Amino acid sequence: MRYAHLTQDPIERLARKRAGAKLGWYMHAGVYLLVNLLLITLSAASGRHWAVYPALGWGIGLVAHGTVVFLVAGGGLHERMVQAERDRLAQQGPRP
Repeated sequence: MRYAHLTQDPIERLARKRAGAKLGWYMHAGVYLLVNLLLITLSAASGRHWAVYPALGWGIGLVAHGTVVFLVAGGGLHERMVQAERDRLAQQGPRP
């Protein structure tokens, strides 16, 4: 098992942290959709299509947020880096 070295308490904390991060992204996406729907409505009513610019800018941020939540943190990159550092320290001894 990948997290066999963790006791139940740290596993619970890690699970809650990851679930919170995912919930945060879903909330971010929901606000993005609602606000941009409003902006598109205002943009269409004025006859100009300016709403695409804030949607694109914010969309880039939303994609970056999703990448961190689902690929970097959820993909185990952090855990692999921590384990690699533990292995290095075990071989070489603790040095600053």
